[in-house]
Amino acid sequence: MLQNYGKTDVTYDWYAGNSGVVGRSGKFIAAHAAHAGLMMFWAGAFGLFELARYDASIPMGAQKAIVLPHLAGIGIGGIENGVITEPYGIVVICTLHLIFSAVLGAGGLLHSNKFAGDLGDYPENSKPQKFDFEWDDPDKLTFILGHHLIFLGLGAIMFVEWARIHGIYDPAIGSTRQVIYNLDIAAIWNHQFDFLKIDSLEDIMGGHAFVAFLTIIGGVFHICTKQFGEYTEFKGKGLLGAEAILSYSVVGVSYMAFVAAFWCASNTTIYPVDLYGEPLKLSFEFAPYFTDTVDLGSGAYSSRAWLANTHFYLGFFFLQGHLWHALRAMGFDFKKIGQAFDNMETVSYTHLTLPTNREV
Repeated sequence: MLQNYGKTDVTYDWYAGNSGVVGRSGKFIAAHAAHAGLMMFWAGAFGLFELARYDASIPMGAQKAIVLPHLAGIGIGGIENGVITEPYGIVVICTLHLIFSAVLGAGGLLHSNKFAGDLGDYPENSKPQKFDFEWDDPDKLTFILGHHLIFLGLGAIMFVEWARIHGIYDPAIGSTRQVIYNLDIAAIWNHQFDFLKIDSLEDIMGGHAFVAFLTIIGGVFHICTKQFGEYTEFKGKGLLGAEAILSYSVVGVSYMAFVAAFWCASNTTIYPVDLYGEPLKLSFEFAPYFTDTVDLGSGAYSSRAWLANTHFYLGFFFLQGHLWHALRAMGFDFKKIGQAFDNMETVSYTHLTLPTNREV
């Protein structure tokens, strides 16, 4: 459960995000499906919007596009020197996203309205009851984590195979080509320290293949194993809870956002100049931000600048969310900060009050 500081009558309004589905595994699944539908809808709708206003005479990176460069980067759209020559493939992909968004949205509504909010209410050993979970149950949580890791690994394999069979955009030749992954463990290990400057598509695909292997093996491990012996504080007892797990998840997203921001800002192999514009420079004023190194005129910004800055600041705010939920999970009550300031003001006012005649 979320941190309630010992109060048993805490309730949450509908707009309180994850708070509304904590302790209700059925609603939790419905929210997952609905959120996935929203992301699918945005990707499909925004892709069609960008395609409708696409101008082949202007560099793609100068058109503030976000979805089109990503589709072009994986070889969709018949890209030649950064120019879309076959928009039909993009229309198909975006339309499929819209269709699947409707399916996922319907699934979210079905799980929200048709099934019980708490799957634990179903009979023991029934199919819905198997998907019920408690936030402090290490066996069920590691089981769920294992499935997430396997799906991530399968996604990475699909990308590797897509590059091998269909091909992805190679900025060195200005067109799409098939890329065979280079599974050189030493090279993959060394790229941890220079990934911002990596310039080999084969090495990048090799890294994805290696990550797929690790995540699938990790997923199988988590599915097949349970706690050995007593679940003690040394093994994490007391650290598992909705608030704590949310903080771990949010900091992971924050880390990925920061990595994506710096990679997008500087790498020109996965983020080609043809599609995203020139590399950026990091500037400092009120806060750090990325700026274009080429003036696009009229206060315009490149796709690279939009993506890098968006990822950077989302990463920053997700980091604040991690700190907020981590401190709450540890028992820190933020209301006490306001109470402390109120007490300080009261004390200051008392000391500044002049004595009365009777006191003199």
